[in-house]
Formats: sequence, structure tokens, C-alpha cells
Amino acid sequence: MVCLLGVAFLRGWGRWRNSEYQQFISILEETRKNHTHSNKKKLACYDFDFSHWPADFSWEEVSNPKLLSKAGVSLLKPEPKLRGAADSVLNSLRTLPCHIVSFLIAHSFGRRILYPGSVYLLQRAMRPMLQQGQARLIEECEGQRNKLVACDGNEIDTMFVDRRREEGRHGQTLVICCEGNAGFYEVGCMNTPLEGGYSVLGWNHPGFAGSTGVPFPQNEANAMDVVIQFAVHKLGFQLSDIMVYAWSIGGFTASWAVMSYPEIQALVLDASFDDLLPLALKVMPDSWNFVTQTLEFFLRYQGPVLLIRRTKDEIITTTGPEDIMSNRGNNLLLKLLQFRYPKVMTDDGVRAIRAWLAASNHVEEAAVYSSYEVDDDWCVSVLQSYKTERDVFFPWSVGEDMTLEGRRQLALFLARKYMRNFDSTHCTPLPYSEFAAPWGL
Repeated sequence: MVCLLGVAFLRGWGRWRNSEYQQFISILEETRKNHTHSNKKKLACYDFDFSHWPADFSWEEVSNPKLLSKAGVSLLKPEPKLRGAADSVLNSLRTLPCHIVSFLIAHSFGRRILYPGSVYLLQRAMRPMLQQGQARLIEECEGQRNKLVACDGNEIDTMFVDRRREEGRHGQTLVICCEGNAGFYEVGCMNTPLEGGYSVLGWNHPGFAGSTGVPFPQNEANAMDVVIQFAVHKLGFQLSDIMVYAWSIGGFTASWAVMSYPEIQALVLDASFDDLLPLALKVMPDSWNFVTQTLEFFLRYQGPVLLIRRTKDEIITTTGPEDIMSNRGNNLLLKLLQFRYPKVMTDDGVRAIRAWLAASNHVEEAAVYSSYEVDDDWCVSVLQSYKTERDVFFPWSVGEDMTLEGRRQLALFLARKYMRNFDSTHCTPLPYSEFAAPWGL
């Protein structure tokens, strides 16, 4: 014990005798006292435990936040409970053991299966790669690392690249990136909008890298909320200047964002899915039905949406990448169009879209499109006329008095505008050539 104390003392003494370490401590203390951009830039040159990084923004700084309490932001409406029914009490008692088991699974290895990026061993293995990615963002892109404190107390690690002063039309738009279940902003989807000259804000899930907490749905929503509040109140962007871009399960927080902040400019979902349960059942028994995350929040959003489907996706297909019709991204498209254009999405309209979705390459897509003799100019004029005359929120009644052929054409036209195919697997980085602002009239 005496020897161990002696070694610890000598190590500590050795650090304090190191001039570089003393300089780091001096910069850290100065940054805590005087939180200026220049001090933060000096601090970013050092790699140290992010828990010691001074907080740059807290949800409490917002004068009129949309938060109801420290318990968290509004996430889901609770299911209505039937009162006065004796069966409900008996049913609750009968299902109680299953609920307890589901809770234990979800809060132990279930969470680690769903979000492997929160596992310490994976983070440790990826540490050199994350350090390199972070250094590149800071040194080459002049990125600014910030710590945000969410309403649940979790500290969220973020990276902001400001392109507003650069020439180009995209710099005034901020793209907030939402990573996948093993994604980190250091090596994640931030690179795609950066290539296009956008201002970009990336953040890590709770429990990922420098972010604290665990990535449960409520914590994810709390983190997303403070990221948006930071972008508006600290970085100075209007909601109408913000685009949300999500990859894979990041679509959950992205969908929550546009539902909660409908003024957001646009939403781009890459390799995302409508419901996590069918995918989880591929690797878990049916009785482990504890997964309830869904992306259907975004159906309430009125703004432009773009869905990117990976034609060789091996992750979000229920039967395998060779069966493109089992890609859960198809369900996202159908649900979105059925909500926005219910009169167009009749059985014939859905049948035409399914034929288009079954195409596995651009040649087959074009063949299906031409077989229905879609007139793009006519479709645009119909939609533009409807919007000009009514200017109403979705759902629209356009197509109500349309011929069968007209509805088919319009359904295919809308499908091609709302979804783009990318011939790749799930984890291949999306090149900027495949990234685009969503279509709008």
C-alpha cells in the first residue's frame, strides 16, 4: 500500500513538473473563468477527459423553453387507460412479470444490443479513430467543440463547423446531423454536408464518447432538444435555416425534432426505417417485445422530406438485402404519402409505387416510370394549382376527382420526388453527390 501511494505521488509530482501539463491546467482554469472563443480554441488542442470541459450551453439559459420540467421534453402521448373494467386490473397483474423482464432486458444488455456505440470496449477500440476524426474537424474544418447540458443533466458532446462567412449558397443553412446506433460525429455523417459547404452541427448520443448518460428514448429527445436550442439561441440560426439529416436509427431523434419544431426547413432520412420492432425480432425472440421506437413522429411534419433508400441494405431489411421489398424504408415512403396525399394513394396508386419500389437499379426504375407514361410537367401543374387555390396543411385532397391514370402518374411522380435510391450497403458513407435538399413546390 505504501509503495502504491508512493508511485501515485511520484506520478502526480511528475505531471506538475511537466511544463506542458502546467500550461494545460493554466488554460483550463482560464477557460473556466473566461469562456472566450480564443481560450476554447487553445483548450481544443489538448486531448483530455471531456467531463472537465466547461459547459458552453445549458437548457436553463433559454428564457421560454418548450420544456415542461426537468423530467424531460414531451416525447410520447401515453396510451389511454380504460377505467372501471375489472379485466384491466387482472390483465395488468397477469402481464406484470413480462413487463418486469422486459424492463430488465431493456436496461441491461438490450440497450447495448440496440446501441452498441455506448459499449465501453467498442469506444476504447475506436478511440484512435475518434481522436483522428476530431482533430481533422478542428484543424482542417475549424470546428468548435461544445458541451451542452440537457434538462436531464446529461452532458452532450457536440462539434460545430461554421461556413456562414464563406462564399457559396449553402453556408447559411445549418445541417444538424443525427448519427446511427454505432455512429460518432467524429467519423460519422457530418462529412456528407461538410463536402457541400453547409454549416454543420454534429452531436453524440448520450453515453457515446464525450456525452454522458444512456441512449434511452427520453434521453435522446432531451439531447436533441438542447442541440436545437443551442443552434438557435447560441449559434444564431433561425429554425427556418436548419435542416435535420439523420442516418439509420438517428431518424428517431430527427423525426422527434421536426415534430416538436415544425418550423425546421427540411428533413433528410438516410437508411432509416419506420419501426424498430420488426428489425429487432430478427435477432431477438418474439417474447422480448420491449422495443417501441418508431419514426412516425415525422408524419406530423409539414415541411419538405427526402428519404434515401440503400438498395443493398443488409440491416433494415427483414429478410435480407436481396429482397429489396423487405426494406423498411419502403414503409416510410408509403406511410408518408398515404398521410399527405390520401386521395392519390388508392389501391392502384399504392400498386404503382410498389412496382417502382421493387426496381433494384436506375434502369428498372426508369422502365417502370416510363411504362406508366408519367408526365412530370402535368404533375407539377396539378400540385401547384391545388396549393395556390387552397394553401392548406397536409393531408391534401388532391386527386379526389382525378382519373385512375392520373392518380397513378401522380403517385409515381411523388414517390420519385420523396425518395432517392443509393446503390450501396447500410454503413457505406453517403457521398455528397447523393445528398440533396428535399423537393418542394
